Amino acid sequence: MDLGLEGTAAVVGGASSGMGLAIARALAGEGAGVTMLARDPERLANAAAGIEGALTVAGDVRDLSALEQAVERTLAERGRLDIIVNNAGGPPPGTFESTAPEAWADAFELSLNSAVRLTRLALPHLRAGGRGRIVNITSWSVREPIPNLMLSNAIRPGVVGWAKTLAHELGPDGITVNTIAPGKIDTPRVRELWQHWPDPEEAQARDVAAIPVRRIGTPDEIGAVVAFLCSVQAGYISGVVLPVDGGALRGIW
Repeated sequence: MDLGLEGTAAVVGGASSGMGLAIARALAGEGAGVTMLARDPERLANAAAGIEGALTVAGDVRDLSALEQAVERTLAERGRLDIIVNNAGGPPPGTFESTAPEAWADAFELSLNSAVRLTRLALPHLRAGGRGRIVNITSWSVREPIPNLMLSNAIRPGVVGWAKTLAHELGPDGITVNTIAPGKIDTPRVRELWQHWPDPEEAQARDVAAIPVRRIGTPDEIGAVVAFLCSVQAGYISGVVLPVDGGALRGIW
């Protein structure tokens, strides 16, 4: 299926590894020109080396100047901006009592305000193209709180409320806004979280056993879903929260 992404331009956050890298690869594989944003310059350069024509911007998504640079460089070298993928590492694990007071503001900047800022910068250009796509990568914590992830459980659902409202506001401009809620995906983040349990191997086995398909997902599976949501064919899908979790969530909605 031709997704109609040839010649489009995208900015992808957290693109040096894991889901962000897989998303960048998937979009580039469909013909989009990708700008990859991530903190570690060396790791970002190595990741981009395998993606033809990729642009890189080394910076933290919490840093407004990094977001500005990503948008400006994309426009300077591509002449357009059609897609943004709001993606960043998750906030640190912890309970309410173990979470430092200052961690709340940082989690807000990382998980919500970074998406708001990048979207604000990109919006005039998404609107000009007439077929803009905004995709947010969150977590299944937006549907079901996860033990020992207080910050994620509290902050990430705000992304969904913002995105749903934005979908209504931007729909008349041909811009869609959707959110992916990944389950257990084979990324450094998931493996790091297992290490916080007394028996990491037991924690991994428990999580896998709770997934109906009996495995964790791959970053490429997230990349494929994002590419479709950015496609011409997905122009009537907006405002949704799409779990990609192997059927793990038990709620009906």
